[in-house]
Amino acid sequence: MRNIKIIIEYNGKGFNGWQKQPTKLNIQGEIERAIFDVTGENVELYASGRTDAGVHSFGQVANFKIENPIPIDKIPLALNSKLKKTIIIKSAEEVDEKFHARYNCKGKKYRYVINNSLCGSAIFHDLEYHMPLKLDIDKMKEASKFFIGEHDFRAFRASGTSSKSSVRTIYNIEIRQDGDRIFIEYTGNGFMYNMVRIITGTLVDVGLGRIKCDEIPDIIESKDRTRAGKTLPAHGLYLMEVYY
Repeated sequence: MRNIKIIIEYNGKGFNGWQKQPTKLNIQGEIERAIFDVTGENVELYASGRTDAGVHSFGQVANFKIENPIPIDKIPLALNSKLKKTIIIKSAEEVDEKFHARYNCKGKKYRYVINNSLCGSAIFHDLEYHMPLKLDIDKMKEASKFFIGEHDFRAFRASGTSSKSSVRTIYNIEIRQDGDRIFIEYTGNGFMYNMVRIITGTLVDVGLGRIKCDEIPDIIESKDRTRAGKTLPAHGLYLMEVYY
């Protein structure tokens, strides 16, 4: 049995998230169907984690096991020929049989994209969050430092989160501006359901002057979801890279 690791890029628009569901279009199910079309084998595709409906990816990682002898360098092209244009298998490699995309994951990098222009973009409106009010990026950078390190992020998780523990470690937050766009990148050992989108919503409130920078430690310590910012839309979020 061969264990195949793949890196996947996808546009989350139109998909009901990663997880396979019998009656809704999803990314996992589409790739499993393509693998069957190519190999004739029904497989279980294991991802580094589930992305929500509307979230995009440049670097999702998954693995599956097959017996088919198809050459490893042919797998991406073969699968891409069976997939929608909004899902691309970027690479494939044969890995140790014990490798598991989820259980061996050591960390992830996410990016949130904000269009901070007055009118937004007609072309990229479903690939970024539009905030027409001017954001103070320096204050957002200052506030972001309080999130770095190991914390109980209960105030920044959605109510439907199934995670037993809300303790996570954020290694780095990088905020940069390119013209009217603001890019916020988070690197950490793991992120709960909606966690990045809530932290970003909180940083937006800082940028608007609704939350002061020195309030962030108290909000974290409070573990109170109502004190943090709103959950920003999924379409501005990208899974960039998974670390092993």
